[in-house]
Amino acid sequence: MPPNTPVSIETRALGTLAYIRSSIELSGSMVVPGTAGVLMGSIGILAAIVASTPRWAPHWLSIWVLAGGTAFLVGGALMAREAAQSGHARYLGPVRKFLLCLCPALLAGAVLTFVLWHAGMEKLLPGTWLLLYGCAVLSASTVTIPSTMRLIWIMGTLFVILGSLGFALPPAAHTALLGLGFGALHIVFGILIGRLSHAE
Repeated sequence: MPPNTPVSIETRALGTLAYIRSSIELSGSMVVPGTAGVLMGSIGILAAIVASTPRWAPHWLSIWVLAGGTAFLVGGALMAREAAQSGHARYLGPVRKFLLCLCPALLAGAVLTFVLWHAGMEKLLPGTWLLLYGCAVLSASTVTIPSTMRLIWIMGTLFVILGSLGFALPPAAHTALLGLGFGALHIVFGILIGRLSHAE
């Protein structure tokens, strides 16, 4: 288009509407940093390695509970920093929606952890953790930014599949399954989300 060619009012209006729509979508959505997934996954891999050693294998439950709490704090801190940098700290709408989607299933997992442990049914915990975490991620994916929503949804679906497998596989395979889920899946999708974010 020549430099002196006038731009029609309709073109300007459509451009303005597209910008407003994009701003509204982003202001109501949560940005999930890829680094959070990578660091949480690294904690999961470390937990799987420690829990698989003969010396620490009897303490696998304590190891994974500690790893889960640590990963939750690390991931939460990185997401809070991302929200502050993107301006979401000025209003809590996206953060509140994300937590309301994520936390109910995680709270259910915490309650069931105590119930199953007290009942002596620890072998059901890996499948329960993976399944409920997958449900939490699937729910939370609906309030993330459009560019990463599909990746987060896929990750949640894979967690649900792994959780279902956890109920069918023998206990000897549970540490590897937990490492695959909370470790490898977090790292792989953290890298993918990070690359997608940098490409935009």
